[in-house]
Amino acid sequence: MNTQSNVALVFPGQGSQSVGMMSGLFETESNLKTVFDSASEVLGYDLLDIISAGPEEKLNQTEITQPALLASSYATWLMCKETFKSSPTVFAGHSLGEYTALVCAGVINFEDAIALVAERGRCMQKAVPADTGAMAAILGLEDQQIMDVCTAAAESDVVSAANFNSPGQVVIAGDKSAVERAIIAAKDAGAKRALLLPVSVPSHCMLMKTAATEFAISLDKTQFSDAEIPVIQNVNAEIKTKSNEIKHALLEQLYMPVRWVDSIKSMQGMSVSKIIECGPGKVLSGLIKRIDRSFVIHSVQDKASLEKALN
Repeated sequence: MNTQSNVALVFPGQGSQSVGMMSGLFETESNLKTVFDSASEVLGYDLLDIISAGPEEKLNQTEITQPALLASSYATWLMCKETFKSSPTVFAGHSLGEYTALVCAGVINFEDAIALVAERGRCMQKAVPADTGAMAAILGLEDQQIMDVCTAAAESDVVSAANFNSPGQVVIAGDKSAVERAIIAAKDAGAKRALLLPVSVPSHCMLMKTAATEFAISLDKTQFSDAEIPVIQNVNAEIKTKSNEIKHALLEQLYMPVRWVDSIKSMQGMSVSKIIECGPGKVLSGLIKRIDRSFVIHSVQDKASLEKALN
């Protein structure tokens, strides 16, 4: 495909999953179930059965959520790819979604990526004992205010900005006690809302440093190639092309914040005018609208939504 100079594709991360999330795609693209067969063979369990039938608690387990979202978004991309007349200008993914972007850009083999994200989830879950870590969404404060709140609330614990999602929406992560102190301090500072999120792992903070050390072993063993389509990476909102640089950024991503606002702003300098969220849910579309309303934004999960995006 030739490069189409105005379209970016973005891929969702954890929080976009739901039981039955691929049913619309399979109504017209039943052949894409082979993607899930391949993933299940790597994982040793029936991934599509969990996605289709749940239970929700099982799908929401980090080590299952990650391959489930990767496979779902990748299958959606394969449908899009068949229809596109040219390649997108750039890819990006939110947190876990960055792995989907790298698969779609030809950096990582799909089966290798499934094994990687399952191991990533396992390392993350193992790094922090259950019920000792937490994440919270803070709405209505400036980024610097939230960073100041975290610094003051940390005391001898860890709490820091984890996701710079959109102007006025930042997710924080760390030790549960420190996150709870930060919630109170954020409300005192004038936050419109500050609430705990229903997650089992405090992602993108220094509590994940041990996870990164363990995950590095699997990452080092995995074959990476140069990207066929540029990918904006979360840690620095920059495009890296060399495999060792991409790997290093993926490791840092475990314990450093997701710079989603900066990632979307990077697209402005690449002549991007249309952004397609490729995969389950519409979380990223909502965030992008709050970052820059000048983009034409579409969420694609099935044939009908793809046709709407192309028209």
